[in-house]
Amino acid sequence: MTPIKIVIVGYGKIAQDQHLPTLRSRSAFALAGVASLRNPLSQNHLSGVPSFGDLRSLAEAIPDLAAVALCTPPQVRYEIAREALERGLHVLLEKPPGITVSEVQALSHIARRKNVTLFASWHSRYAPGVAPARSWISQRQVRRVAVSWKEDVRVWHPGQTWIWSAGGLGVFDPGINALSILTHIIPGALILKAAELHFPTNCATPIAASLRLNDPQGAPIHMELDFLQKGLQTWDINVDTDDGSLELSMGGKRLSLGSIPAAIDDTPEYRALYTRFAELVDARRCDVDLAPLQLVADAFLCGRRIDTTPFIE
Repeated sequence: MTPIKIVIVGYGKIAQDQHLPTLRSRSAFALAGVASLRNPLSQNHLSGVPSFGDLRSLAEAIPDLAAVALCTPPQVRYEIAREALERGLHVLLEKPPGITVSEVQALSHIARRKNVTLFASWHSRYAPGVAPARSWISQRQVRRVAVSWKEDVRVWHPGQTWIWSAGGLGVFDPGINALSILTHIIPGALILKAAELHFPTNCATPIAASLRLNDPQGAPIHMELDFLQKGLQTWDINVDTDDGSLELSMGGKRLSLGSIPAAIDDTPEYRALYTRFAELVDARRCDVDLAPLQLVADAFLCGRRIDTTPFIE
C-alpha cells in the first residue's frame, strides 16, 4: 500500500517526543514536512525533512499531500484545521481537539462536507492497559472510581506559557487525558456534579482541580488534579466494582486486577493511535468524541473558583 503522505504542523514538545519518532517508524505514513508556526526550523535540524512557517506554504510545496497531524497549542488550532480540511486534507487533532466544543463541531461539519477524515486523537485511550480495562469493566457493575492525576508542570511543560492563557486548560491539559480514559472505559455518559478549580491570581487557567462525577447508575467518581506535584508523579485510576477492583497506573500503561498485574500488549500508544488514523483515512471516516472536552467545559461552567498564589515558572 502506498504510504500516506503526512506533515506535522506545530513542532513543540509533543511533536518532537511522540509524533516525529512514530511517523518515522510507521510504514503506513511518509513524513513529508513540518510547519513550525512560532519557530521556523532549518531543514538540517530535521535531518532532511523540509520545514515551513505555515500550512499554506507547506501544502503548496507538496501537491500530493494527504494528511496533517496538528500539534499546535489549542488556541490557534481551529483556523489551521479548517484550512487543512477545506484543502481536502485528512486531519489528526492532538488533544484537546480545540478550545471549545462548538469549534470542533464546526470542524466535523466541514470534514463530512469534504469527505475527509477528522480524528480527535485522545492518545491516552491507546495506552496498553486501557482496552483490556474497558473489556473487564463492561462485564461488571461500577461501585466507585478514584482518579489521581498529579504532575509537576515545570518538568513536563517548561516554558509553555500558552497553558496559562485562556483556552490553554491549565491542569486540565494533562487532566483531560484522565477524562478521555474514563469516558472510554466506564459505560454510558458521565455527569459532572461539582468542581473546585484553583486559579493562580496571575493565570487564566487552573493549576489544580477537584471534580465529582457520577456514572449513569449513580456510582461516584472522584478526581483530583494537581500541576504542582513534587516527587512521585501519579496518573492513576482505581475502579471498584461488584466483582473486584481494577487499577490503571502510569497513565494507562499498567493494569492490575486486584493486586495482580495483568499481562497486556505493550504497543506504544502513539503507534496504536497512528494505526487507527490510517484506518480512518483509508475508509474516509471521522472519529470525533467530544465527551472529555465537554466535561472540562462543564467544570469551567459550574466549578467553584478558588484563588491561590501566583504561579512563577
